[in-house]
Amino acid sequence: MEELEHTCPLPRTTLTEPAIFTTETSCECQAPHEKLTIDQARLGTPVDRPVRIYADGIFDLFHSGHARALMQAKNLFPNAYLIVGVCSDELTHKYKGFTVMTEDERYEALRHCRYVDEVLHDAPWTLTQEFLEKHKIDFVAHDDIPYSSAGSEDVYKHIKEAGKEQWSSLESMCMSMFKMRLTCVSVSGMFVPTKRTEGISTSDLITRIVRDYDVYARRNLQRGYSAKDLNVSYINEKKYRLQNQVDRMKEKVRTVEEKSKHFVYKVEEKSHDLIQKWEEKSREFIGNFLELFGPDGTWKQMFQDRSGRMIQAFSPHCSPSSSPPRDFSPSRSPSPPSRWAMPRTSPPSSPKGASASISSMSEGDEDEK
Repeated sequence: MEELEHTCPLPRTTLTEPAIFTTETSCECQAPHEKLTIDQARLGTPVDRPVRIYADGIFDLFHSGHARALMQAKNLFPNAYLIVGVCSDELTHKYKGFTVMTEDERYEALRHCRYVDEVLHDAPWTLTQEFLEKHKIDFVAHDDIPYSSAGSEDVYKHIKEAGKEQWSSLESMCMSMFKMRLTCVSVSGMFVPTKRTEGISTSDLITRIVRDYDVYARRNLQRGYSAKDLNVSYINEKKYRLQNQVDRMKEKVRTVEEKSKHFVYKVEEKSHDLIQKWEEKSREFIGNFLELFGPDGTWKQMFQDRSGRMIQAFSPHCSPSSSPPRDFSPSRSPSPPSRWAMPRTSPPSSPKGASASISSMSEGDEDEK
């Protein structure tokens, strides 16, 4: 049997290993760094090195919007190396405001993002040409919305305009050399825009916490934090704890109510079953009763049969149909006299008559014998 070649892709190290931290010089290659155009970068050239992309930010409360922006920067070109600069607490508090996470926590959050190849500590607030050349950056990735800060309308304005100046100088050079408009290699700026994720940002998350401050304060008090940790006054602490007790009582009442509803439902279901069984049994009982005691029931027929037998038992036997009528006929002989019945004879008038009667009685006895 022919063996099939295993073609599964190798696992990406960025999925399981954190990104490395930058050293003093983020690119140790000593070869001259040639600037790339976007067209060259999209073709994946040159093959001897990846396209170096830089993205910076505060990355406070690192969320999916940050991750999606870095994902877009990483996937801009086929062969890309993403460097992420994170501003320190000092610069952030000076130009933007107080952060929830410390700089070390923000560095560590970026370090575990799958799209990041290198994390640059203490990144500058405004990018300079010396910084870009030092780290051999080809392109800068950020959303295209003007980022006003430090007295500037847009801190990325000079990066966005760098390509335009380069294009104008190249076009003028072509016109002067050939005295005509030639099709030159398309050279765009160093700035590559990404899209923001609507509906989520660090400011939105902080707004939620401020809006629902009481809820989160009560939640952390319930989890064991002290009022001092939460910077909560004594009166507010007692108020929050009382509200927590009220919520627990409401939860218990709700649980009991749900259990009672479940119990009532079970009782109702069982009562329906019992009523249905009772109806079936009652119908069966009524049917059996009517079958036994109804107009054409078995009991009536049995009663009629028994009453007939009783009447027949008490009534005299009927004479056979072939017997003669009860009236005496001349041919019928009188029934023999009873054994104990004495014959009613008139006294003999004479001795001769007495002897004649005695002889007739003797003849009658002989006939019976």
